[in-house]
Amino acid sequence: MRPIRVLVVEDSLTVRRRICEILAADPEIEVVGEAEDGKQAVDLCRALRPDVMTLDMILPVMSGLSATEYVMAHFATPILIVSSSTNRGELYKTYDALAAGAVDVLEKPRGNEADAAWERRLLSAVKLVSRIKVITHPRARLGALGRTSSPPVLAPPRVTAGRACKVVALGASTGGPGALVEVLRRIPIDVAVPILAVLHIDEPFGAAFAEWLGDQIPHPVVNPHDNDPLEAAAGKVVFAPPGRHLILKSGRLRLTSDPERHSCRPSIDVLFESLARECGKDVAACLLTGMGRDGATGLLEIRRAGGVTIAQDEATSVVYGMPREAALIGAAERVLPLEQIGSAIGESVRERREGQA
Repeated sequence: MRPIRVLVVEDSLTVRRRICEILAADPEIEVVGEAEDGKQAVDLCRALRPDVMTLDMILPVMSGLSATEYVMAHFATPILIVSSSTNRGELYKTYDALAAGAVDVLEKPRGNEADAAWERRLLSAVKLVSRIKVITHPRARLGALGRTSSPPVLAPPRVTAGRACKVVALGASTGGPGALVEVLRRIPIDVAVPILAVLHIDEPFGAAFAEWLGDQIPHPVVNPHDNDPLEAAAGKVVFAPPGRHLILKSGRLRLTSDPERHSCRPSIDVLFESLARECGKDVAACLLTGMGRDGATGLLEIRRAGGVTIAQDEATSVVYGMPREAALIGAAERVLPLEQIGSAIGESVRERREGQA
């Protein structure tokens, strides 16, 4: 099997050398090129067509964001962001790059951790990203990781007024920033119910995500405080903070440090299961693009409780992992393309209002 061909883009010679040495020491990886600015990165990516590009965000000549947008528009390549950006403006650029098609993000080593641990994370991330098939069309990136035959798609049920939603829940992982923006932009602004959202994104990159998301969509986005009443979140998107589970208990939003689920905290399953227990048929939940299986079991619990359940389809998922698991176990009543999910959620909420009028 041929090695994974990697283009390393980093303006710091010291950091670039270290990344190259780590990658070159792995027999499954070949470093095919190095670039020290964004324009050079674009030119080498076009010429070399690597399997993966590792990309810093803060670069001379052309920024990492501009390089991402150009590459994804003209010769789509799986991009792993490797960045130390921690201020608000730089984090916004990282989120913009993820929404533009970059696959994942890895923090540069801080110097206070074991070298071997960061090296393992880098190698694992490069190998993972190399397995994701991306295409230039921003709304139709294919998630071919672990692709097998397509799961059966259940027929859309008739949404009746008595079982539609009073609370909405969304879960996403790899490819999630862009997917969340697309769904939330299409949920009408008059859908005045709480929208609870979980995205797998590690610190420090999750620190300003709620603010960034709020700038992209018509709905206000907030980070919750422990013990907030659910009704106070009506008309808002409540974004689970990195490192804490978000659950609903006795009508209040709670933040917990309980053990990780599927190596994730916050976990989509943990939120969905709490909503199934608390709200049952009054929940509309959707599982979006992402690797692994977090959220599938929780979505099934919501369906069993009578709630509305949706999974993103394969063609519009960056990684068809979590939604596929949901479809395979019968958790998703409807499997929809990304651009239809927001309006489907809006219809569920409106059905509820009409039934109560």
